[in-house]
Amino acid sequence: MIMTVTFITASVHSQATSSITYDAGTSIEVQSGADECANDIIINGTFSGSGTICSGALPVTLISFEHIVNRNDVKLIWVTDNEINNAGFDIERRTHLNQPEGGSSEWEKIAFIQGNGNTTWHSIYTYADLKLQSGTYQYRIKQIDYNGNYEYFDLAGSVLIDNPRVFSVGQNYPNPSNPKSKIEFELPVSGLVSIKLYNMLGEEVSIIINEMKEAGYYSAEFDGSNLASGVYVYRIVAEGNGQRFSGTKKMILVK
Repeated sequence: MIMTVTFITASVHSQATSSITYDAGTSIEVQSGADECANDIIINGTFSGSGTICSGALPVTLISFEHIVNRNDVKLIWVTDNEINNAGFDIERRTHLNQPEGGSSEWEKIAFIQGNGNTTWHSIYTYADLKLQSGTYQYRIKQIDYNGNYEYFDLAGSVLIDNPRVFSVGQNYPNPSNPKSKIEFELPVSGLVSIKLYNMLGEEVSIIINEMKEAGYYSAEFDGSNLASGVYVYRIVAEGNGQRFSGTKKMILVK
């Protein structure tokens, strides 16, 4: 388990509690839907854009933004000290691309968490991003007020989801299956994976999966629509990098 605690500076709103002064010769552009906030703002330079300038208390004061990694699940936790007109937070994620592409994917909205509107109390927010594939991820939250203004808070650094350390296969869920269920499995190395279903006579009745897979976390879907209700056994065999794993579990099919 990995926990990272990060104090954040905003991408759009200034987080300063003192004055901001734009000296002569400087310029600032605030885009539509955004605003520039501080206790006091003095503009001697040039201001442009359709955004707004606000002074006084910031709409949302963020104390911390952290994450916890548990296998292939990520839990985001952020704490606010003060909220004014806070509608809520978009949760956004992007993935580091593998070579030769390099770089990162585009930011993607994955959830929205309701805000507390107006409050001077500490507020704790959480979001769980579950069952991720192995890889490197970045997260940010987009705080939005009821007027449509927004600001971004970035989680410092990247979040790494490592490959599993051992082979494993889980119990299908739901079980009993009626008639569909999922089977999760983990591969520490890349290789050929097969999951086959057998009746109680030992006869093969279905091939759920039979293909090459990279190391990582997976979920195979089983559909028993064409099978009779009863008790079955599914067997996984995974081979790669000189290693071989096999395991069996019972499945109940009810229709």
